[in-house]
Amino acid sequence: MNLKKSLLFSIIYLLFSTIIGYSQKREMNPKNEFRAVWIATVVNIDWPKINTDPVEKQKADYLEILDTYQKLNYNAVIVQIRSVGDALYPSMLAPWSRYLTGKEGKAPNPNFDYLEWMITEAHDRGFEFHAWLNPYRATFDLKTETLSPNHDYFKHPEWMIEYGGKYYYNPGLPEVQQHLTSVVEEVVMKYDVDAIHFDDYFYPYKINGIAFNDTDSYQKYGNGLSLADWRRSNVTTFVKNISFTIKKIKPWVQFGISPFGVWRNKSVDPKGSDTQSGQTNYDDLFADPMDWMNNNWIDYILPQLYWSIDHRTASYAKLMKWWSENTPSNTALYVGNGIYKIKSDSDKKWNNKFEIPNQIDLTRSYANVQGNGFYSAKWFVGKNQDVVKLLQENEYKYPALPLPVPNFKKTLTESLLINSITKDTANYYISFQKPKQLAKVRYIVVYGAKDVSKINIKDASQILDKIAVVEENNAFEIEVPTYKMIGKTAFAFTFVDYYANESPETVIDLQVETQTK
Repeated sequence: MNLKKSLLFSIIYLLFSTIIGYSQKREMNPKNEFRAVWIATVVNIDWPKINTDPVEKQKADYLEILDTYQKLNYNAVIVQIRSVGDALYPSMLAPWSRYLTGKEGKAPNPNFDYLEWMITEAHDRGFEFHAWLNPYRATFDLKTETLSPNHDYFKHPEWMIEYGGKYYYNPGLPEVQQHLTSVVEEVVMKYDVDAIHFDDYFYPYKINGIAFNDTDSYQKYGNGLSLADWRRSNVTTFVKNISFTIKKIKPWVQFGISPFGVWRNKSVDPKGSDTQSGQTNYDDLFADPMDWMNNNWIDYILPQLYWSIDHRTASYAKLMKWWSENTPSNTALYVGNGIYKIKSDSDKKWNNKFEIPNQIDLTRSYANVQGNGFYSAKWFVGKNQDVVKLLQENEYKYPALPLPVPNFKKTLTESLLINSITKDTANYYISFQKPKQLAKVRYIVVYGAKDVSKINIKDASQILDKIAVVEENNAFEIEVPTYKMIGKTAFAFTFVDYYANESPETVIDLQVETQTK
């Protein structure tokens, strides 16, 4: 190599290192990574496609979403179960959603628990299920005649504030905070969710010339704070109460929030990001993610960085670096990507099929960023197949397991003990003893290799299956299709607990251990 080329490569490397900052060597196929997709139900964005469809059609459409993202090796779904003071589940605190049954308050026909079914189907495909709730938005319009008599608008009109063509719960009222905490409490107690998830809707996005009329509650409860500080205090208190409520009921259930992508602009606060965002979390939505993380009230944060990598006023690359540098080690950091913009945004960089793959690659260059979430589900279901193909062949070629969030990390020392392995022409049937040190096992992960010496559970390409298990008589039984073992003679098994910790492997030589049925 001549001197000029050597100098050029040195300059490029230096520039790249400076841009990346908190970087690590990028791993093309990481074994551990969070890969989530939002499934939006409000106004039938993703699912159900039509709110008057028969139950069986709605079920089929939901399973199509799950199957699409399972094939793409995703491992989490963030499903909107409450969007406008309603519920996609039988509740004592909210009416059935019109987006599910066509009329608010009307139960499904036949009547069954949609949420319980959705969770089971997600777990059966190896997904974490994050129950997504919009706490403060009460309606999507002002057509109150379409609301159920059991909607809070009628039961508690004093809780409501009209703003920008919608009604909102007043975050400044203690009784509102208690009610919304009870909504979350009901979900956590009744359902086997992996996480409670809030998005970016706290105080509503500001509309020029229109004031959010919470004057009366501010005068009553402001306690000498400025209006902005009081509003932030309301959201902070609510987040804190939700966190404590979840952990008291089920300590393994995560609490995650997906805030707007900009905390504050540097022009307003030197600690802010190098952006020129028109609205920000802190100043306009009165939400302070830094406070939540520093006080250990949330398990993960998933900022919505819905811009292109080098966007002029809110660069994905700059914001990625900012969040990486400002997220404390006690909080898992994932990044939200706006796949809804592909080929449909005024920023023409979204016409490039490599924009999302490049964003994932950039995410992986930061040591403390553990994955991505994608908004929203419909954009890869029969759409944007050129981008899907790139992901299938490159970034998401192999499965991955989510890491436990920082406060859940624990080194497991116990491995699975096998009672028996049998097979027939269709399946291997494996029976395990329940691990003695754990109360709950969520999944068993199956790895396969050509022979025992080649087994490596750090290699994502060896993951054959992730199977949800149910304990019966202190044992677990799983089935592994024989076609998945073609060309392989060795299995390895691990279990994943409810906190997402993975056990050491148990390795089996099938040629030696298997009995034929």
